[in-house]
Amino acid sequence: MSTWPVTEKKPLSYLVGSLIPVLEASLVIAVTSVAMLGALLSPTVLVLRMSPASILIVVLWLGGMAVLNTVRNNPKWKIVMPGSKPGRRHHHAPHVKYVHPYAKTSTGSIMAIFAVGSLVTLAAGAALTLSGTAIATRLGINGVLFGATVLAAAGALPEISTGIAAVRIGDNQLAMGDVFGGNAFQLTLFAVADLLAGAAVLPQAGATNSWLAGLGILVTIVYASAIVIRPEHNHLRVGIDSLIVAVLVAAGLAGLLLVTR
Repeated sequence: MSTWPVTEKKPLSYLVGSLIPVLEASLVIAVTSVAMLGALLSPTVLVLRMSPASILIVVLWLGGMAVLNTVRNNPKWKIVMPGSKPGRRHHHAPHVKYVHPYAKTSTGSIMAIFAVGSLVTLAAGAALTLSGTAIATRLGINGVLFGATVLAAAGALPEISTGIAAVRIGDNQLAMGDVFGGNAFQLTLFAVADLLAGAAVLPQAGATNSWLAGLGILVTIVYASAIVIRPEHNHLRVGIDSLIVAVLVAAGLAGLLLVTR
């Protein structure tokens, strides 16, 4: 048994071999849409010191998690995706033919490693925000533009590392779910932001953040569609879906400059 798989020559959207990530993408689109609607509400509209949209995002996320768990444990359909390599269908299933690095590590040790990694990520996130704000101010860069590019890229590093690790152990479905799941969960933090600020945060989003939310919906749709369409070939070592997303992001950032002006 090899520790790591041979590098695949197919796009991740071809290998994922499951429609569950499409449901996860739908959840991302749902909570992002609610966030955009919440930005249109008056700041004075509050429920339990929070925006109704922030509360609805949390409710949608919790409901989405329940639906995903039900579908994963008791699917009502069967699909066949020739050539796919999704990895484990369930956490009770044995791992794919590649040896997991923590296969012989005790559960307590793994939980400790996970906790330490989470705390490091938390501290690093705070440091990124404070240092990023200082850099943007000193360089005279628009805060939203800096946050949507440099800070967003730095903030995505944990998801990039976990995604790479998932692919390397053959869990392609986990890699895709990690991205969609992280994006959906992050929007639930608007409720926490409301409580900390003592006011509704979403109505202060402005046109620039609404633009970015719309861009996020677009790229999510592209990847969700690619899981169903399953493009087979890489171009410049990435799938056509990733190339389309790269073009959309570039165009979106160019449009963001117009919106901020």
